[in-house]
This record gives sequence, structure tokens and C-alpha cells, in this order.
Amino acid sequence: MITLTIKDTQEKQIQMEKGVSGKQLLPLFNKKSVVAAFKINNQIFPLSSQVQFDAVIEPVYLDSKEGFSIYKNSLCFVLTLACQRIFPENRLIIGHSLGNAYFYTLENKTITSGDTQLLKAEMKKIIKNDSEFIPGYLPYNQANEIFEKEGLKDTVKQLKFNCKSIVFTTSLEEYTDIYYEPTLPSTKDLIYFDLMKYENGMLLRFPESKNGIEPYSDNPKIFQIFKEYKDWGKRVGVSSVSDLNALVSRRKINDFIDITETFQSQNYARVAKQIYDRKNVKAVLIAGPSSSGKTTSAKKLALHLTALCYNPKIISLDNYYVGRSQNPKDENGNYDYECLEALDIALLNKNLNDLFEGKEVEIPSYNFDLGERYYTGEKMLLQKNDILIIEGIHGLNDKLTPLVKKEFKFKIYLSALTQLTLNDHTRISTSDNRLIRRIVRDARYRGKSAAETISMWDNVRKGESLHIFPFQNNADAVLNTALDYELSVLKVYAVPLLSCVTPDQKEYAAASRLINFLNNFHQIPDNYIPKQSIVREFIGGSSFHY
Repeated sequence: MITLTIKDTQEKQIQMEKGVSGKQLLPLFNKKSVVAAFKINNQIFPLSSQVQFDAVIEPVYLDSKEGFSIYKNSLCFVLTLACQRIFPENRLIIGHSLGNAYFYTLENKTITSGDTQLLKAEMKKIIKNDSEFIPGYLPYNQANEIFEKEGLKDTVKQLKFNCKSIVFTTSLEEYTDIYYEPTLPSTKDLIYFDLMKYENGMLLRFPESKNGIEPYSDNPKIFQIFKEYKDWGKRVGVSSVSDLNALVSRRKINDFIDITETFQSQNYARVAKQIYDRKNVKAVLIAGPSSSGKTTSAKKLALHLTALCYNPKIISLDNYYVGRSQNPKDENGNYDYECLEALDIALLNKNLNDLFEGKEVEIPSYNFDLGERYYTGEKMLLQKNDILIIEGIHGLNDKLTPLVKKEFKFKIYLSALTQLTLNDHTRISTSDNRLIRRIVRDARYRGKSAAETISMWDNVRKGESLHIFPFQNNADAVLNTALDYELSVLKVYAVPLLSCVTPDQKEYAAASRLINFLNNFHQIPDNYIPKQSIVREFIGGSSFHY
């Protein structure tokens, strides 16, 4: 017998026989919604998994953040099976997220509206069958044979760089794929989804609320940047993690790092030229989500603008906080430093317009310990070739600078969109990329543990959803700050930090998932990384002063 502590709306202890499965424990949960999976000592497992020791057990409900991730993973699996049946000769390839959807293409075929209707009908058929997702293990050679038969080229290549004698898999009817994340017990609860033609591919759309699928809101600028990077990846022959690992193992990674950095630099130069061509730009506003590399991007852009004979001057929005005594609070009574009202908009706009009119302005500073604004006597006056760079989360929101003429402003949105995939059907999350960056940076510069950074990540993302993502289409230009080799570098720093998260911490599930994800990458030592690389903002050793 083993002792299980069930943590749900109430906590209770029970005695059960060793080997009890999550499905057998379902009657003990309150079932406030569908149970998607369960946690054993804060690590997520499919409901078919068995408990072999004393443990703390917690249900993962479908309407939770983790449950929604499982829902999406399960729905992607159904699409792959449907595509194998409808288009057996065409390789399905996942792209990136676009809003609350994933973009897919077929390798040798432009997808039509008719194709999406056929696939959607087949998906509904699979879902109606209440087909079971079956986790399992296969010997290495047998897994290779199955994946080769199914045409999973990138999965087969990745296994060569992650050589385990036993491969963890998930099966749905006749289709088997490598296991990366849990799936639902069966397809029956995959009620809400949509499949729509988009560009040369299609979007698998997920529900945004309990009401189901919302009307689609397009984001063509983000799609265009991703397409540009995806095409570049194909040209240089690095489109997946297995391609990257092959370069590391063959000691060819130095050239790829140089090429990647050069390509990114060309994009900064392109945006600088756009600013130059506009002639009348006086302020460049840079915005992006957490750990998108805003600080380094501002400095890199300043270099390219200097090469075009500008004299960039930087103003920090942090200096325009209203102060703790006037700062709004959120619904929990905590200071909300990310809302627009936390900034002195009137003072900012007055200072900017005074500068543009040739007046000298005293720039404020802000003491974060005291929560007060103060002045040091720092003055600023714009000369003929001077240009302002303003970096902050509200840069794309017109309510930040309502009194500044539109023609004076050039807005840049930053995102960390890696074009790499783990395999044909498994994307790399932009959010995970940024979280790993932040874990490394917070440990190095802010003295925070990985668990502390993970614990605040949901609130960070909530702020991004409110204050950044709704304004992406306001950008005059989009810059991709991801470097396709960076996760191999960040792994060196992140895995030891994540390994310090213990099973009795609620952040253990996220830490374990990130470790498993990073274990797909071969390591790259940091001495290979250029001093002005954006990666240096997170690992240290930059030639820029922060």
C-alpha cells in the first residue's frame, strides 16, 4: 500500500495499492471541469500513468493553463493523424503560433479551402470515435522503423542526436509519434477547434474561452517576419533542432553563428534605413514582451542609426513613473507597474514636444527603492541630427504619446520567433524561449532562482496580453530577436538552475518540462558567442553597457 495526499479544493490522505493509475483516481477529484492529466509530486503525467510510491497527487483541469496546453497538444495530434489519412504522400510541417492558432504547411502542396474542409471532417470523425491516446515505450530500433515508415524525417534525425535505448511515444489509432508533452485520455473532449486556409498553408485554431472559437484577428506583419526567417532557414539548411545538432557534432557551428548574427544585423540595418527614408522621424519607440531583447535592440539600432549619420539619444520610460503614492493597484491590491496609468503621460508628452521644438528639457530619474521621481540636473537638447530612442512596453500604444505628431514617431515591435522546430509536428514556443532567457538573466543579474522567475511568469504574460500584444499591428516594423543557435547556449546556464527546483515546489512541473525540452539541444560553449550578440544580454559578457 502507498499513501497519497490528494490536493484539490480540499486536501485529504488515502491509502491505495501501489500501481494505481490516474484514471482510477478520478472519482477522488472534485471534477469542477474535465480532468486532462494529473500531477505526481508536481510533475504532470497522462492519466494512464501509475503511481508506485507515496506521493502528492493533484488533478490538472482542462480549464487551467496547463490543461489548455494539453488540449492543444492533443488537437495537433488529431490533425496529424487526419493529414496522414487524407494526404499520405505529403509531409505535414508545423510552423509558428499566430494569435491563438498554429500555422501548418504541406511540403509539396499549397493547401486549399477544400483541403481544410476535408481535414476538418476527418478530425471530427476521429474525435467522435472517442479514440484513446496511448502513451508507451518502444525500443530505439523499433521506434526508428515506425517513424521512418510514417515519414517523420526530423524525428528520425533527432533520435540520432538523442540516443536513448527506450523511446517514450504516444499513439492514436494507427499513428505513433514521439512523446514530448501529455495528451488527453481520449479525443472526446476536443470539442472546439477550427481549421482555416491561411496564405499557402492553414491555421489550426484553438478556443479562446468557454464560448469556443472567436472571430479571427489577423497579424500579417508577424507572419511575414516568420515566413522570411523560415525561408532563410531552408536556404541555409537549418530548419530543425536536428539540423542544428548536426552542425554542433560536426564542429561546424562557428560558421552558422556568424551567419545567424550577420542575418540579424542586416535586419537591424534594414529598419534603420526605413527610419532614415522617412526623413522626419524624431522618436523611435521600441516595444516587445519580456526578454525579447529590448535593451540590446535599442543599442544595436543606435549603432546602425549612427552609421547613417544620426546621433541617437535614449530616454527610458522607467523615469516617468508617477511614483508609488499615485501608482494604480491591481485587483489583488498590488502595485500595477505595467499599466499605462503608472506613467506620467502628460509630463512625457510635454518633454517630447519641447525637445522637438528645440527647447532644453530636464529629464527625470526614478528611485525604485523609494518609489519616487527625482531630478539630477540632467538636461537634454536635440540638435539637427539627433534622434530619440524610447524603449518600453507601451511603445506601440498611441495613448502613450497622444500629443506627439504621428509623422515624428517610428514604432518597432520585437519578438523572439525562432524558425526551428523540434520535429515536423512539434514547434518551439516563443514564450518558452523568452522564459529560458529570463531565468538565466534573473539568476545572473537579479539574484532570483528559477522557481521565482517561473512563479511570476503567468503575471508577466498577463501584462503582455493586456499592454503589448493588442498593439502589434501598430508597428511600422517588426524585428525578430531570436537567434536559432541560442537555446544550445542558454542550456548550459538554464539546466543547472532548473535542476534546483525541487519536487515539493509547484514550479517543478514547468522546470521539468523545460529541462526535457532543452535536452533535445547539443550544448554550445559561450566563448563562441560574439560580444555584441543579443544572447549576451542574458548570459553576460557583452561589450554593451547596460
